[in-house]
Amino acid sequence: MISDKDILNARILIVDDQLINIKLLEKMLRQAGFTSLYSTNLGAEVKQRYFEYEIDLILLDIRMPDMDGFQVMESLHTAIHNDYLPILVITAELTQEIRKKSLSSGAKDFITKPFDQTEVIQRIRNMLEVRLLHKQVMTQNVTLEQQVKIRTQQLEQSRLEIIKRLGRAAEYKDNETGNHILRMSHFAEMLALAASLNESFAADILTAAPMHDIGKIGIPDHILLKPGKLNADEWEVMKTHVKIGADLLADTDVPLLKLASNIALTHHEKWDGSGYPNGLKGKDIPIEGRICAVCDVFDALTSERPYKKAWPIDKAVDYLTEQKGHHFDPELVEHFLSILEEVLHYRAHHPDTLSQTQDIA
Repeated sequence: MISDKDILNARILIVDDQLINIKLLEKMLRQAGFTSLYSTNLGAEVKQRYFEYEIDLILLDIRMPDMDGFQVMESLHTAIHNDYLPILVITAELTQEIRKKSLSSGAKDFITKPFDQTEVIQRIRNMLEVRLLHKQVMTQNVTLEQQVKIRTQQLEQSRLEIIKRLGRAAEYKDNETGNHILRMSHFAEMLALAASLNESFAADILTAAPMHDIGKIGIPDHILLKPGKLNADEWEVMKTHVKIGADLLADTDVPLLKLASNIALTHHEKWDGSGYPNGLKGKDIPIEGRICAVCDVFDALTSERPYKKAWPIDKAVDYLTEQKGHHFDPELVEHFLSILEEVLHYRAHHPDTLSQTQDIA
């Protein structure tokens, strides 16, 4: 609700080239209890005063020498957007033509000279009540928008936290990987940007990539944690982790989880069609799967495991180069090699806990 105090404290700008009219209106308004009164005798100053004093109501004379009331309203209309500004036109001759032109120019009401104090005050109060109600609604809308924005951010943060924790689930079964998941997901973001994919996609792949091996939670420990080479039957079981992971993340309307499901399913597909589970070839493999394939393999090769030593960087680079057009998307390999220095810098600051001192130069 708008109180009487709110109305009396509203900011009013009086615009008239005749000083006597300004003084008379100021006297009427002060007698009625209005406290925030401003004035100018130049139409050219109105727009500046409006913004400077955050005016709630303009009493505007039509006939002025430098810039008439119609020109003032046109100037205000150009400068003010998404706002309701009461303009109360002052005129000595309220003809039909002036009335129509004033209303079409933005005027909300009229007062005529000579002034009738009771009528002037009542018209001003009525217009200010509408103005202040409008401001109140606008303020409430801004507050609601801010609350919605904060709540949306909280929900988004909660969703990202859940997704990150899902990504960590596989680590509890395959815990020798140390910082592998962290590194490969950041490599994937870097590679997406190097391949000129948009920043939004790069950010999404950073969040989704940690779930690439979540399906390993469905692989029996005696296979997943076997220190030696898997036999043929064990390898077939191990390969099912991609389908398990994709199924865990499927049937959702959440874009990030859809992306993560695609990554889980396709990061072991190969460019030449010899990968698994579906033998996809070339660009039939989603770009997110092709990106994660490069990053996953590079980090796995250059990381120490209980069953193998870490490859030197140059040997891993040679492998990526040799596998262009076979295992990997050739263009993505080139992009990866172009950011190798950045990749190695990140890797140096996030080593595996079981191999903190290995040479990565």
